[in-house]
Amino acid sequence: MSIPNILTLLRIALIPCIVAVYYLPYTWSYVAAGAIFALAGITDWVDGYLARKLNQSTPFGAFLDPVADKLMVAVALVMLVETYSTPYMTLPAAIIICREIVISALREWMAELGKRASVAVSMVGKIKTTLQMLAIFLLLIAPPQTQLAMVGEITLYGAALLTLWSMWVYLRAAWIELRDPAN
Repeated sequence: MSIPNILTLLRIALIPCIVAVYYLPYTWSYVAAGAIFALAGITDWVDGYLARKLNQSTPFGAFLDPVADKLMVAVALVMLVETYSTPYMTLPAAIIICREIVISALREWMAELGKRASVAVSMVGKIKTTLQMLAIFLLLIAPPQTQLAMVGEITLYGAALLTLWSMWVYLRAAWIELRDPAN
């Protein structure tokens, strides 16, 4: 078991901690849940860095790392939708979660065709992920109806727009295969 894989497993293990702490009946619970989310987000960057630096990339890590990210984001967004209970939070959350499902399916299908490189992670995708993590962090630490929560909401809408753009980039890259009746 490599250090990067341990960090990825830690990120998954932190998900129920985020949920449990978020719902504690204390004034500090939002900030603590946000701090755990931030720690988990940092492990995402660190595990990727270490995997490259120490040449410890593994098939297990390549599979699990994006799964851990998607689980963490989806769970946090579901909690936020429940907390805010407005269409204004539900819309960007639904866009982000639906995009992840579409792109995961697209990557799996392209891999079956031996063309996974055509839908490899792009710079737009990386920026989207950074903005999305920042938005979720801000929304977790800030109680609803505060200025910081409004900044988080605006940031989440920015992430949702980048989510749609990055989905368009990936679908456009795969379009030739999607149109081919032989596939």
